Amino acid sequence: MSFRWVFAQPDNDIPVSALQQKLGVPAKIAELLAIRGIESFDDAKLFFRPTIDRLHDPFLMKDMDAGAERLALAIRNNEKVLVYGDYDVDGTTATSCIYIFLKEFGVEVDFYIPHRFKEGYGINPEGIRYAEDIGAHLIVSVDCGITAINEAIEAKEKGIDLIICDHHTVGDEIPDALAVLDPKRPDCTYPFDGLSGAGVGFKLIQGTLDKLGLPKNIAYKFLDLVAISIASDIVPIVDENRILMKEGLQMIRKNPRIGVKSLLELIKVSKEDINTTKIVFSVGPRINAAGRMGDATTAVKLMIAETSGEAKACAYELEQVNMKRRDTDSKTMEEALSIIDEDMDLDQSSIMVLYKEDWHLGVIGIVASRLVDLYHRPAIMLSSVEGVIKGSGRSIKGFNIYNAMKKCEDLLEQFGGHEFAAGLTIKEGKLSEFKRRMSEIAYLDLSENTFEPELLIDANLHLEEVDMKFWKLLNQFEPFGPGNLRPVFSSKQVKAVGVPTIVGNGHLKMKLRQENSGVFDAIGFNMHEYLPHVRSGKTFDVAYVIEENHWNGRRTLQMRLKDIHY
Repeated sequence: MSFRWVFAQPDNDIPVSALQQKLGVPAKIAELLAIRGIESFDDAKLFFRPTIDRLHDPFLMKDMDAGAERLALAIRNNEKVLVYGDYDVDGTTATSCIYIFLKEFGVEVDFYIPHRFKEGYGINPEGIRYAEDIGAHLIVSVDCGITAINEAIEAKEKGIDLIICDHHTVGDEIPDALAVLDPKRPDCTYPFDGLSGAGVGFKLIQGTLDKLGLPKNIAYKFLDLVAISIASDIVPIVDENRILMKEGLQMIRKNPRIGVKSLLELIKVSKEDINTTKIVFSVGPRINAAGRMGDATTAVKLMIAETSGEAKACAYELEQVNMKRRDTDSKTMEEALSIIDEDMDLDQSSIMVLYKEDWHLGVIGIVASRLVDLYHRPAIMLSSVEGVIKGSGRSIKGFNIYNAMKKCEDLLEQFGGHEFAAGLTIKEGKLSEFKRRMSEIAYLDLSENTFEPELLIDANLHLEEVDMKFWKLLNQFEPFGPGNLRPVFSSKQVKAVGVPTIVGNGHLKMKLRQENSGVFDAIGFNMHEYLPHVRSGKTFDVAYVIEENHWNGRRTLQMRLKDIHY
């Protein structure tokens, strides 16, 4: 698939030449910094050296004082506490943080993760009854709870205090809980609203330590789990998250906790080379697999493991579950493509709404994301669970899928999410009407050129500008992620050196030169269709990211191609 290249511009008139002079960096580095809103030496210092002393005071968060005081009281009185989490990576890492924190104080603590299919997302009556059955007088929810209006009332009626730690969008009403910690609350003045669920839990731990008269830096031992949550939950890696991510990655590289170490060893990912990308594509999916296939308990057990035997057993189980998830994922994708090919006219369809009764609810969100990448249209995948139609939607820039579902809320039992991703449950007999109405909304909201995928280019680069100094500076832009994506460059009129080849499953591999530049290794995954042109001897333009390739103990710079124009 070819993209329309769009070149990034600074949000304001930042003088790149002045920034270059102040920092003493190459012009292209100054340009990349300006695009990220950095316009002074102090901005650049904070960006390149995000030190942990710059974390925000947890008590700036609404309700933190009450929440931290109540959790500190539970620790002092050795009360029984239930940690209630979501079944994804963010929820299980957050659950693990609070669980380990309380257990280290000798608190009798238990955790509860709802079954994805039997119970669904969020706090539910079964979980509250479980807290009552075990004699817990306090529930700490993490990565869920902001919509638990009725459940908060039920907990209060049973004499159970509830502290909610969430980061999702707040609805029309805030639950009547003892404390509701969510930086997205309209009445919350916390300086950064992009924390993950585990990030909010981390702030509660810091606040509780303060109430106990202990140093807040004791909470730093949980930054490895917080980093995994930040990367996997695709929250913006800016501001406070950039600090938490950087510190967490360093912790994993130097001394990972036993569960994380066992998982990395099993999947053959070197702890020294761990980064955001490896978490997103290797670590996160395996932790997530348990919840996707139904029961996320194993994921929590991995992260709270105290012995090597426990950790290795959990890591192995997660790997087996992930392999099953991959097979289910592949089969579902094939079936979705078949439905699109046979039943849909994409020239007339602005959105894909697909339903098959026996699709696995745990993978349809992944498949929806892949369909969006493939066709550059919003996609909603639906399946049936005990006769109830549920699903996941993913979207593109320019179409807020949450708002679209809100326009259909009379057809839905429930829905939730944000601009690019949402989950839903459809009322009985309303599937056809839902499809029709979503198609109308998408048709009105999306213009034709929206369906041409865009590739954002940070800067045009001459290959002569790429040297080790440039690479070392570029490397300091990490950790990458939303809000600070790995820079994408373009280079004009490059030529293949030698004979380009196809390796693996349709991957284009070659060496490139631009005029008098040095020669660079380049690989384009699934870009085999460009082979005839790059072998023709003619010049072409490339879009790519620069990365280090590790092979046989050698580290070399490599261009990972994103697109080719000719």
